[in-house]
Amino acid sequence: MAKTKTAYFCQNCGAQYAKWIGQCTSCKQWNTVVEEVVQKEEKKAWKASSSTLQKATKPLLVRDIANDKEIRLNTLDQEFNRVLGGGLVPGSLTLLGGEPGIGKSTLLLQIALKLSYKTLYVSGEESQKQIKMRADRVHPNSENCFILTETKTQNIFQQIVALEPDLVVIDSIQTLHSDYIESAAGSISQIRECTAELIKFAKESNTPVILVGHITKDGTIAGPKILEHMVDTVLQFEGDRNYVYRILRSLKNRFGSTAELGIYEMQGSGLREVNNPSEVLISKNDQDLSGTAIAATVEGMRPLLLEIQALVSTAVYGTPQRSATGFNAKRLNMLLAVLEKRAGFKLAAKDVFLNITGGISIDDPATDLAVIAAILSSNSDIAIEKGACFAAEVGLAGEIRPVQRIDQRILEAEKLGFQTIYVSKNNKIGLKKTKIQVKLASKIEQVVVELFG
Repeated sequence: MAKTKTAYFCQNCGAQYAKWIGQCTSCKQWNTVVEEVVQKEEKKAWKASSSTLQKATKPLLVRDIANDKEIRLNTLDQEFNRVLGGGLVPGSLTLLGGEPGIGKSTLLLQIALKLSYKTLYVSGEESQKQIKMRADRVHPNSENCFILTETKTQNIFQQIVALEPDLVVIDSIQTLHSDYIESAAGSISQIRECTAELIKFAKESNTPVILVGHITKDGTIAGPKILEHMVDTVLQFEGDRNYVYRILRSLKNRFGSTAELGIYEMQGSGLREVNNPSEVLISKNDQDLSGTAIAATVEGMRPLLLEIQALVSTAVYGTPQRSATGFNAKRLNMLLAVLEKRAGFKLAAKDVFLNITGGISIDDPATDLAVIAAILSSNSDIAIEKGACFAAEVGLAGEIRPVQRIDQRILEAEKLGFQTIYVSKNNKIGLKKTKIQVKLASKIEQVVVELFG
């Protein structure tokens, strides 16, 4: 009988060691190194179907490689297609992560039920009856979605060979286990081995695979970091369970941009695509409220208008607080310093709270001017005129800097009925005729005079 091979793995980062140590030298975490069985028996390749693509084994010159455009599979979900870069690439492996209860399984089941080609939905967390109950609520009539409740990869591949699906969904990768590894499901070794087997299947059969991944309390995908390196695309499903809106982001994409954004609304019948998120992210309040400003931003190829709220109040305790939700706190401190130094506003002894509505996070510097306008509006308790929005970056010298794709921002603001937009004087605007009034500014002082007199 062959001797069982074991090794020591860090449960936090996946680093491998020959013997046990107290602190992982890679991630510096204590007591995370555990012993796991590496391999129990000789591996056998999964049985590929007759349609397996034979890959070239000879090296080719760059000029001799065919440059044909990759045909993508349409998921019939505009938001999902947008984040992926146009659809699923055959043979790709996509990893979808998110907090428990956020809607990962609902999103993928909804997509699987709508597709016109054969789909295999493999669940290791729910029974077939539980999935059927959700399917009846989301999309009751489907003739191409097959449900399999299984956690052993060898049994899953047997069903794949018999069914020959065009898309495979695994919910979730942490529940799978392979006969070739003796450690428990969800361990570093099992996650890495099961993912490697799925990658081999996807690349050889040219079948796209979507994996659901759990996340840790730190917000990162559970398992070794190498898991994110192995897959082709990493998607993050975000949102607050207390709110109805969900945001789909791309953290890694070998076949498209990582700047795209998808927005959904959670309903009783599933997730609804939000095609015009600007109307969702801006509150429909008829009253003039101080401390609110509208920013014209861009996420990927999509222009968005966001509502930014600020609250400035006298510090009750000695040290003033600086708090930002959905906005970089360090950038907020920088903008407050610019207001203090360049514009003469005394905010050092005041609490400043900033919030971007809708639960969305933005790192576009074009929101700087809107943030400053919201802060000054709250500080003076004067509401900003209705129909005004902002799209400009603010520099350390107090200057208003230009931003990219200003024409798209102006057109989006005009489409939503805004009458005025404040931009940098140095922006090159290509639009000739617009109904919206474009106000140019070069310094913060000019914007302050325009808004508050």
